[in-house]
Amino acid sequence: MPRTARTKSRSNIYHIMMRGINRQVIFQSDADRRHFITILGECKEISGFKLHAFCLMPNHLHLLLEPAGDEPLEIIFKRIGSRYAVWYNRKYQRVGHLFQDRFRSENVETDRYYMTVLRYILQNPMKAGMESKPGTYRWSSYLAYEKGGGQLTDTAYAEKMFGGREALIDFVNQANDDEALDDTEIRWRMTDEEAEELFRDITGCTSSDEFMMLDKPVRRQYVQKLYLAGLSVNQIEQYTDTPKSSISRVINKIDLEERKERESFQLHEDVCEYVACDEVW
Repeated sequence: MPRTARTKSRSNIYHIMMRGINRQVIFQSDADRRHFITILGECKEISGFKLHAFCLMPNHLHLLLEPAGDEPLEIIFKRIGSRYAVWYNRKYQRVGHLFQDRFRSENVETDRYYMTVLRYILQNPMKAGMESKPGTYRWSSYLAYEKGGGQLTDTAYAEKMFGGREALIDFVNQANDDEALDDTEIRWRMTDEEAEELFRDITGCTSSDEFMMLDKPVRRQYVQKLYLAGLSVNQIEQYTDTPKSSISRVINKIDLEERKERESFQLHEDVCEYVACDEVW
């Protein structure tokens, strides 16, 4: 069946979602997120689009984007997606598609819906249980709006709409039941059933008792693999009977390895300053 053409937004602003094929995790580490932001910055410079907001979740991402000129969205996202997929596949020694089908988009044509989508994107991590309040999760544009000065997010449009950052942040922090881009189809977190199946597949064990009979170095390796596969700390504790303090040590070791990896990256000078520092937004 042929694909239908996308309808052009009257405002030229779009809410975009890209997600991993078969719900695959597309960001296994902060190093992956940093590299995607590097690519996003490079492609923004090439295409000239405005990025009103972004949020990188483990198996999907959201962008609120305004293209420049006549360059189609398809070209923009082919450039972004192909660069990241090639890098990701090489890093994790995998082959095949990384993203599910082509990207999904919806037109954002009114001020009211723009506000809804902006808040929806910036509250993604909180609604997914990844933070207790907006702003503690690094990988979104929230801090660009809260603190100003971000080098990736274009905040002027929203700030003018709200009359300043303070009113905007008050709105973003309001409790809500916002829905956008088929919200019900997005899986926020791995279910316990999926986590248990991954635990069995990765470790070869059928119970936590069986897992604890493994040698300690082997258990540490499996905890690392379970974390990178997308299990939460609580789920790893549940299925391996490993104390959270031990899981945290394994995760901290992963973060240390990521920092070493990051130091070896030779990033393009134009985007290095917002990727290398904490203010990636």
